[in-house]
Amino acid sequence: MRNIFLSAACALFACWQPARAQAPTTAFSRLPTGTEYRLFRKDAAGRYQPRTLASTDAPYATHAGKILTVFMEFRTGRDSVIMKSRLMQPTPQPVALPDKPTPGGLEEALGILLPGDSAVFRFSADTIFAKTFRQAVPPFLRTSGNTLVVTASARELLTMAEMTARQQQAQADMLKAEQQKAVAQIAKDAAQIDAYLKKNKLVAKKTAGGTYYIVTRPGTGLPPKQGQNVRVLYRGTVLATGKEFDSSAKHGNEPISFPLGAGRVIKGWDQGIAMLTKGSKAILLIPSPLGYGPRGAGADIPPNAVLRFEVELVDFK
Repeated sequence: MRNIFLSAACALFACWQPARAQAPTTAFSRLPTGTEYRLFRKDAAGRYQPRTLASTDAPYATHAGKILTVFMEFRTGRDSVIMKSRLMQPTPQPVALPDKPTPGGLEEALGILLPGDSAVFRFSADTIFAKTFRQAVPPFLRTSGNTLVVTASARELLTMAEMTARQQQAQADMLKAEQQKAVAQIAKDAAQIDAYLKKNKLVAKKTAGGTYYIVTRPGTGLPPKQGQNVRVLYRGTVLATGKEFDSSAKHGNEPISFPLGAGRVIKGWDQGIAMLTKGSKAILLIPSPLGYGPRGAGADIPPNAVLRFEVELVDFK
């Protein structure tokens, strides 16, 4: 499996803009497969000192199958900066170290690093692009010495299980944060909706999921069930501004058709339409987390917009 970070680095070679960086002066050593490297580690005073890779070291054998988190910088042979991973993401990038790294490739080189190490690797552009990036050498790199210099700062070496657990925890933390924001946003949206109802002397009901609805013309029979195909005429506006962003009239006045509760429409629609009967008309007031949330939608629906829909449930089956 290709590393996501390395795949992203490939794409950046196409949009390179040069910057200058100061080149280290320590002499390069060489791995048996030909990759040139300089290896450093901080001393007690916090200064970087060269570290020797002993002939008895077999670092990759103990790193294979693990995840190295690392900051990297790519430069041309003439010392122009191509990309810094810190600018892509402020945290170190995870790089999977395969069981059998390609000799002369970047993963093999990174495998000599211990957490806390820094290194400068120098590759023939032809070699590294063939073995790691699997694409042609960009013309600018070929004319800049046909060399790729990679500076790496290793932070952690994790097992796959540790990395998976960390990613799952990060996702859980992100979900929790999003839920907390949604709760706060719903309270703000509720205040806006209540003010609208009071101003217009309207009384609304509320679904269990939080969508407000006002039946303006009762229909007949029972509401549709989950999974039934409903046909709805509509006009949608942003509650705060009254600006229309879409309507059936813009689409030949043909009802929109979708299976109820299948997630084909925003949550506020799935909730609100489920409260109506055939032939009924209603106003739906949809808090932003049940609409398009913090991203909004296109140029007409801003982030965190409360939506107002005039709807008619034409029929269902």
